[in-house]
Amino acid sequence: MSDAKKLTDNQRRVLVCLSAAKRALTAYEILDQVREEGIRAPAQVYRALEKLIANGRVHRLESLNAFFACAHDHGDKGARRAPANAAAFAICESCGTVEEYDLPTEVAALKAFLWEDGFTAGQINIEIRGCCTACVD
Repeated sequence: MSDAKKLTDNQRRVLVCLSAAKRALTAYEILDQVREEGIRAPAQVYRALEKLIANGRVHRLESLNAFFACAHDHGDKGARRAPANAAAFAICESCGTVEEYDLPTEVAALKAFLWEDGFTAGQINIEIRGCCTACVD
């Protein structure tokens, strides 16, 4: 990402760790991988994750209680981001790999339905659990 200079050292370490992973990682798995780089406490990981999520660089997968580096440009992710940032994730229940999908047409339709009901979405994460092609074989 072009504004990587704006990241703190801890944020950069956490983002590099997540970007290298093919699956979502828990905060403690991240801590285990970055401990030798100077991050020693869970609070340091959680603070970095909080900022990375706010900047749209990391997604939290609720069903796994884990984190995944954003694979798409969802637009400007400043502190006052546009409502209803959205992503869909295919999560393999066998090997744990995660694929991110950008579904602008589908999300626009969902936001329209929500808007008709008077609901304004702040964040939309769709988690689809199943089996990847590598594990089906």
